[in-house]
Amino acid sequence: MEKVLSGIKNSKLAEWIGTKIGKTVVGTVLLSGIGIALPRIFHVLAGATAGATYLPMHIAVLIAALTFGVISGSVVAGISIVFSYLLTGMPTLARLPYMLIELLLYAVLLGVFSKKFSSYVSLILSLVIGRVLYAGVLFASGNIFGFNLAGISGVLDAVRTGIPGLLIQLAFVPFIASSIKKGIKLND
Repeated sequence: MEKVLSGIKNSKLAEWIGTKIGKTVVGTVLLSGIGIALPRIFHVLAGATAGATYLPMHIAVLIAALTFGVISGSVVAGISIVFSYLLTGMPTLARLPYMLIELLLYAVLLGVFSKKFSSYVSLILSLVIGRVLYAGVLFASGNIFGFNLAGISGVLDAVRTGIPGLLIQLAFVPFIASSIKKGIKLND
């Protein structure tokens, strides 16, 4: 057994996992799994409206974007939303493209802002600007394509409903991202 463990420690895979790219890939995969599992856990523990209230899928995307950057956050957004739908039927097929756009907006904004501002400022800017852009997407979808969407009032309702989730994100996401960076020595 000791020879096996020694072989793993000295392998090319172990060397690669120790690189920044390797850490980013492994972190992105793990956060994608969390992005799929966490909403399901919230729905089981807190009921059908838990997703809209606590925004659990957003957490994994935000942590990925803040820790590893735009690409990681975007990959976590895409994988989480698509596989969550395929495995659980949530979000609904009608809601899936809009939620994907919303999560991608957050991933891109947070990944970009985190290069210029502190984690907390970046997160606040991303959440505010992301919601404004998301409202624009809903408004455009309704007016250009004729979809019957709630538009701006729907976004305002979503913000009100999601206040507990926004507070969770503000309280924990920067701390978790910072802890991961330090723990895996991402900046080394």
